[in-house]
Amino acid sequence: MISSNDFRPGVVIQLDGDLYAVVDTHHHKRAQRQAFVRARLRNLKTGAVLERNFASDDRVAQVSLDRKPMQYLYRDGNEYVMMDHETFEQLSLPAELLGDSAGYLKENTDVTVVFYEARPIAVELPNAVELEVVETAPGVRGDTVSGGSKPARLQTGVIVQVPLFVSPGDRIRVDTRTGAYLERVK
Repeated sequence: MISSNDFRPGVVIQLDGDLYAVVDTHHHKRAQRQAFVRARLRNLKTGAVLERNFASDDRVAQVSLDRKPMQYLYRDGNEYVMMDHETFEQLSLPAELLGDSAGYLKENTDVTVVFYEARPIAVELPNAVELEVVETAPGVRGDTVSGGSKPARLQTGVIVQVPLFVSPGDRIRVDTRTGAYLERVK
């Protein structure tokens, strides 16, 4: 059990039968009343974010998760095949488990698979990945770094907004948490 005063971003708790990761917390003290903690929680199954208030003396079940480094090998229909680095065993994960982050996966990418009670519940990607631009509008003379942006389709099929100077064939670094363009890679 963990007190609501000990909530920190990244802590995983069990609440109403579901697993939630603490995203953010704020401690509030009202005059002449008991203090409370307002926490933003992300459901690990659905990805939905909710806000909930806890009394400062509330206790909830803390969950311990196992994290295992794995390598993404290939996609087989609606499943993504991962390989354990140590035992070389392969594990097929459903597409629903990866959600939108699957658009940033390319073959041979190292990921971390999160397990709860020996069952995979989430896949953590690296913070940034390098992908090739396969389709975008051509750059025009006079486009600058500080100019606008345009959509670009990457080798995995995901579309991100890139600066005007990026052209097809360029390799770019993309933030997997936000889907934002970071830089062009030489």
